[in-house]
Amino acid sequence: VLSGLALAVALALPSVALENGLARTPPMGWMSWERFRCNVDCQTDPRNCISEQLFFEMADRLAEDGWRELGYEYVNIDDCWSAKQRDAAGQLVPDPKRFPSGIKALADYVHARGLKLGIYGDLGIFTCGGYPGTMLEHVKQDAQTFAAWGVDMLKLDGCYSSAEEQAKGYPEMARALNATGRPIVYSCSWPAYQGGLPPKVNYTILTEICNLWRNYDDIQDSWDSVLSIVDWFFTNQDVLQPAAGPGHWNDPDMLIIGNFGLSYEQSRSQMALWTVMAAPLLMSTDLRTISPSAKEILQNRLMIQINQDPLGIQGRRIVKEKSHIEVFLRPLSQAASALVFFSRRTDMPFHYTTSLAKLHFPEDAVYEVQDVFVGKIIGALKTADNFSVVINPSGVVMWYLRPTALPVQPWHVRQQAPGKGFRPALL
Repeated sequence: VLSGLALAVALALPSVALENGLARTPPMGWMSWERFRCNVDCQTDPRNCISEQLFFEMADRLAEDGWRELGYEYVNIDDCWSAKQRDAAGQLVPDPKRFPSGIKALADYVHARGLKLGIYGDLGIFTCGGYPGTMLEHVKQDAQTFAAWGVDMLKLDGCYSSAEEQAKGYPEMARALNATGRPIVYSCSWPAYQGGLPPKVNYTILTEICNLWRNYDDIQDSWDSVLSIVDWFFTNQDVLQPAAGPGHWNDPDMLIIGNFGLSYEQSRSQMALWTVMAAPLLMSTDLRTISPSAKEILQNRLMIQINQDPLGIQGRRIVKEKSHIEVFLRPLSQAASALVFFSRRTDMPFHYTTSLAKLHFPEDAVYEVQDVFVGKIIGALKTADNFSVVINPSGVVMWYLRPTALPVQPWHVRQQAPGKGFRPALL
């Protein structure tokens, strides 16, 4: 019997490439799951249940409150949107009470506002919420249904399916979506169901099949959940980091900024760490009631520019101090870089002193540094200069560094082999 991985290779390789030209930078938008879950009680909670009204209202907020112009363009329906049965022709249908206008009308509404619509499916007997899944025999039909409705992104989950079904079904859906002729960004949960790591997960194959993929657990509305995701991603960065790039991204799950579980400092930390990870920025919060401080974090222009950097290199953790300070580096286009100084301390603000030389920046270079949150600019920081940053407990300081003088010829930051550390290197 072929293992799931070998089977995937055998099945997928002949016509594996997604080649849809989409998601050249990490997708940005809004997603229902973390904040609204599978609330289908529209009688007692009409404002917060999974219904067309919720998605109409979130589309309005994205279009009218400055989100769309910053790149937040996807309005993504998650689980629990469909009726409990397929129709007589075997087609998925939206719940008639909660989505009376149908998904096509919702897509038209979203498109009229310069936005895109995402939908959810599951490669199994049922979705995680118990709605009809996409069994192998339904893959082509469901891809055609979604395309006919005008869907722009599909998240395909993996509840109630076997490793073998996943190995067949995920590549099969990539081909089916391509065959519709409609550009549909493809988000897979495949690696998350196989433990996220080799040998069960082959990232070389995955990058040819999916535009983004969930590697790890669902995010919950808590700092513990954020930390567990950060720990897993950076502990395994040698495996994960090379897999990311234009058109194919690791997805650490939704941004929970604006909800109930994170403090102000922790919210800034999630935003900075997701940005340095080149993660999709899919918010899951109530945009109708979001606080000004949460909105300010999520609408930080420089942060978004860094996240959307065209090189698409995922950052790495480069320093882990005994003092519980960690430093992350993401190389950017035009020889720029983003640095995140992160404190896991829980006592008081910490003065952290280092130099760019200690962080392996090239000798004799000079940088203009901009504080991503505060906006303040520090001119002419030399590689050899010591500097200090003050990092609040569970908070971050984030810098954008632009070279003003470089030592030799044009240089760029090269990814080195896993395990060698991640060092900006002169070419």
